[in-house]
Amino acid sequence: MKKIELEIVALSHSITQTHSYAVVLGEVNGLRRLPIVIGGFEAQAIAVALEHMQPSRPLTHDLMKNFMNAFNVELQEIVISDLQEGIFYSKLVCFTDSDTVEIDSRTSDALALAVRFGCPIYTYEHIIEGAGILMEDGPAKKKVGEAVGVEKAGDGNRDDLSGLNLEELQTLLNDVLEHEDYIRAIAIRDEINKRK
Repeated sequence: MKKIELEIVALSHSITQTHSYAVVLGEVNGLRRLPIVIGGFEAQAIAVALEHMQPSRPLTHDLMKNFMNAFNVELQEIVISDLQEGIFYSKLVCFTDSDTVEIDSRTSDALALAVRFGCPIYTYEHIIEGAGILMEDGPAKKKVGEAVGVEKAGDGNRDDLSGLNLEELQTLLNDVLEHEDYIRAIAIRDEINKRK
């Protein structure tokens, strides 16, 4: 399968739910976005690396990088390899002088390591098709500190979506994407996909 390269384009947080974040991956040289909901600690680990902050003591992902470097293990790439029931699965592709190994990883941890190692992030077409969002025109990248807050769609919002037709859902999706409300966009995208 052909791999599609992605890059982190935004890290957004929920205004109403403090432990809910979305990391938004953008297709390199493309308009598709892949929003992934992650926890607060994972978002912090990604933000620290993106902003090149130096904590006084190593965070878990820094420790992992130091450990890998000490034993001459290089992180070549990460691959978001599967999507099952809304859960993304990823692999760390690591190599040494004598071997290449794929290691199962949570996607949030894989992204935190990819930022630290400066390695590429990939996925496959079927994952972008199933969970991605097409941007009509590519918004400028934002730094983590500039990312806008978003409100997570709750059960009440899902009920509101069920009363809309596909055309209304697509219009609403375009509107929330324009406001970079990626977590709400995930709920709308899921409702659209459920009806197809």
